[in-house]
Amino acid sequence: MSEKALLFVHALTSLYPGSGVALGAVDLPVQRERHTAWPLIPGSSLKGILRDACRRINGDTNELYAVFGPETSDAHDHAGALSLTDARILAFPVRSLRGVFAWVTCPAVLERLNRDLSLAGTAGLQGIPRPEKEGAACAENSPLLVDGNKMVLEEFEFTRTAGANPTAGWIANHATQDAPTQNRVGTHLAVLHDDDFTHFVRHATEIVARVGLDYERKTVKQGALFFQEFLPAETFFYSLVIAEDSRRMIIADGSRRKDAEKNAAWTLRYAKDHVPPVLQIGGSETIGKGLCALRLIASKEV
Repeated sequence: MSEKALLFVHALTSLYPGSGVALGAVDLPVQRERHTAWPLIPGSSLKGILRDACRRINGDTNELYAVFGPETSDAHDHAGALSLTDARILAFPVRSLRGVFAWVTCPAVLERLNRDLSLAGTAGLQGIPRPEKEGAACAENSPLLVDGNKMVLEEFEFTRTAGANPTAGWIANHATQDAPTQNRVGTHLAVLHDDDFTHFVRHATEIVARVGLDYERKTVKQGALFFQEFLPAETFFYSLVIAEDSRRMIIADGSRRKDAEKNAAWTLRYAKDHVPPVLQIGGSETIGKGLCALRLIASKEV
């Protein structure tokens, strides 16, 4: 029987989960869902990063192979016992006229989170706010508010129409273990209309010009000027984690059988014990990008 968990990713610095394909003026855009254009971190990237982190800490062990599978393309070998979905957007930071910045989310994101929580076998969020366009749900005493019920995010004005305490409280309690961040999420989270949220995650990212210099001439090298997109620091993602019994086979008395000691509970426990609290995800590692705080919570603890 499988075990489920949620992996939360909190970007501490700007994040580049690259797509590798330039479709417009930006040479290196971030990876996005095809149907929503919301940013994501591919599950294959997450699993590879986690595997490498565990290998660097513990070396190439039988336990590592049991959880993540062997590093081989041989079809006769087995798959790993740990599966991860793409990391989906949970809350996105947006510049605010007051309160410095807000985390924004929307009903579509929260409904999808509830569906994933159901797959994990745990209760979902109750009373999801559903503001109209140019409306926002946030805490009554939020520092984001201007003149009592107005909120200005980037160049757009929103009117507070409802509270968001249960939603903000859930995200604060589960997505991070950092106490100041938990307190700030409680007062700085705003639930927007789906279309307003989509506008921000499409257009409120960071676009940075990168150059390579010719040291002799002190000019840009030929072809070395390019534009790269980053997701801002403080972005929250989550991924559904599924742990299965180990598929590693051992030979005993001339027959093949599963190693009974490596069950799903052991797989999930290995992940919880070995996943580091901070990890580098995505590209541009050497310029400080992609440092993320991770939190893995078993579904029974959600």
